Amino acid sequence: MGANLTLVNQEQRRDVEIDPRASVHSDAQLGEGCRIGPFAVVGEGVTLGKNCTLQAHAVVTGPTRMGNENEVYSFACIGGAPQDLRHRGEATELIVGDGNAFREHVTVGRGTVHGGGKTVIGNDNLIMAYCHIAHDCIIGNNVVMANNATLAGHVQVQDFAVFGGMVAVASFVRIGESAMLAAGSLLEKDVPPYAMVAGDRAVLKGVNRVGISRRGFSDSAKRDIKMIIKALKYSRTSLAEIIESVENTGPLSMEAERLIAFLRERQRSITR
Repeated sequence: MGANLTLVNQEQRRDVEIDPRASVHSDAQLGEGCRIGPFAVVGEGVTLGKNCTLQAHAVVTGPTRMGNENEVYSFACIGGAPQDLRHRGEATELIVGDGNAFREHVTVGRGTVHGGGKTVIGNDNLIMAYCHIAHDCIIGNNVVMANNATLAGHVQVQDFAVFGGMVAVASFVRIGESAMLAAGSLLEKDVPPYAMVAGDRAVLKGVNRVGISRRGFSDSAKRDIKMIIKALKYSRTSLAEIIESVENTGPLSMEAERLIAFLRERQRSITR
């Protein structure tokens, strides 16, 4: 994540545009091509990679490390102290990859010492207006969070997951790759990869067919995924029995193997 940054210091900021009304801390590191808009704030301990943009009134505080080509829109607050009563000002951090968009009024908290000390966000994610990503969350790549989606602390989100508007996810829940969470869903259980879920509290509705088709999955992978999701939805047997039954059907596609691995690694209930 942005490991090969070419940085310029406070006295030597070539190819960086900083509006005179912005506030940039003296030890902040700005990569070449960064643009800092009017009344934006870049705090102490912040590192921005190349070609990052902070629009008017955007705030990034630290310790925060961002990669390249990120854009923070107006009134978003990125890298703030965790909203956790146990936090006592410890030096935790936020780590962000490349190509992310944080739209208006998004809030992202740093980690906590009891949660590993880091909130981590990958690459090419779209975080729409008013979303919240709490302390110690781990977000993969190509995730889309629609307006007002909210993650409590310690949530893990795998690649290509999609959140509808107003989705709320409880602490420590895992969201599998290419899962689709319908608007207004409330999640207290892990969501399997490739699944579509909806409701308060969310239940399994079926396969996210659109999502896996967009990723170009093979027909055999789609069949395997449909078989497993169907078993999760309709079978009255235990999860362990479902896994054993699926594995006894013969070799699975690598996508289905990832789904089975997700189910095996569970530490809480699965949405069914």
